[in-house]
Amino acid sequence: MTLLPQEVIAKKRDGETLSGADIAGFIAGLTQGKVTDAQAAAFAMAVYFQNMDLDERVALTLAMRDSGRVLDWSDLDGPVIDKHSTGGVGDNVSLMLAPILAACGAYVPMISGRGLGHTGGTLDKFDAIPGYKTNPDIATLRKVVGEVGCAIIGQTDDLAPADRRLYAIRDVTATVENISLITASILSKKLAAGLDSLILDVKTGTGAFMKTLEDAEGLAQSLVSVANGAGMTTGALITDMNEPLASAAGNWLEVVNAIDFLTGKKRDARLEAITLALCAHGLVLGGGALDFEDGMLRAQMALNSGAAAEKFFAMVAALGGPADLEAHYEASPHAAPVMRDVFLDENGFVSSIDTRGVGMAVVVLGGGRTNPADTIFYGVGFDRLAGLGAKIDSRTPIARLHARDADTADQAAARLKAAYRLAETAPERKTLYTYIAPEGAR
Repeated sequence: MTLLPQEVIAKKRDGETLSGADIAGFIAGLTQGKVTDAQAAAFAMAVYFQNMDLDERVALTLAMRDSGRVLDWSDLDGPVIDKHSTGGVGDNVSLMLAPILAACGAYVPMISGRGLGHTGGTLDKFDAIPGYKTNPDIATLRKVVGEVGCAIIGQTDDLAPADRRLYAIRDVTATVENISLITASILSKKLAAGLDSLILDVKTGTGAFMKTLEDAEGLAQSLVSVANGAGMTTGALITDMNEPLASAAGNWLEVVNAIDFLTGKKRDARLEAITLALCAHGLVLGGGALDFEDGMLRAQMALNSGAAAEKFFAMVAALGGPADLEAHYEASPHAAPVMRDVFLDENGFVSSIDTRGVGMAVVVLGGGRTNPADTIFYGVGFDRLAGLGAKIDSRTPIARLHARDADTADQAAARLKAAYRLAETAPERKTLYTYIAPEGAR
């Protein structure tokens, strides 16, 4: 017997376990417009308070995946791999990871999102590249992935449409922060992309949505368990976000940082370590490497040989960006009229950073959004950001600021200064990442 939407809501509200058929019927109704916004909100609230077990989470994820088109890459001759990050500051890993994996023989159809709150969005970074099309049709996506090996684009209308509707409702009903709903939202889109395997980057710390290690581990375990339960080989790295990952924060500045990284001009040490670790584990999960050490060697070779940089510039050109980006990227199309160093009025070692505060300073500059309709100013932000343990004095800036006017520059500089704390000695370094493997895997 098929339950009515209100019966599904009542069942979950009362703490009962929903069957796969219950969930599939409700999500089908949501997609077809037979479930109202009020009913969807009530369902989200019931799940928020009663949560879901593993089987329910898998069923919800699969139902949302099947609400639209599911891509098929069976014609390709290599593993189809992707990465998802829960979001951070200075997190431009995707820009390097996709071409590195492609240079290792994998295919990467990366469906990315825009900035959320204090965190930067991969699509906003690519929108900063003149001409780059972040919303091509599926035929173009297939062509670029097949010919180049990677394509980084936004979610199309026909991939997991139930997630788009349910997320919009959760966003205005205070039901976003629930692990069951977060898990289904993230994984339904990745499953719809037709991946063989997925490597997750779950952030924890002052710049992450999951502030505590316990919360990050809970989300990572849920994502890994549900993804593998839904048939997609998945592992997760829990990575430190107690300081910006790159030494740049801001859309175009992070593109420049990524190109410097790929071409070997400059590589931030923490960024390199996490990017290569994600690549190595991703290759192992997809069958493109024998073990982690083999994956690291393959990723490092792809990066250091220049093969990954070639893939990046080929992807940019194939999706409408400039064919000569490598030669001219340092001449910014988004040069900010105000540029100055930011200094602290004290000496010492950087002991802590409110990384969310750094991200919000970028938002104040116009590099992020306070509502979805906001215009992004691509050239604003910070580069040369000092990291934890850096020695600071009156002649050593904590960052270089890029702003569109003096007023926002002053506001952002004040926020950045407030985000930094100094001490007489350098802090002990935290563990950079830990790995959660699929059950039974190494």
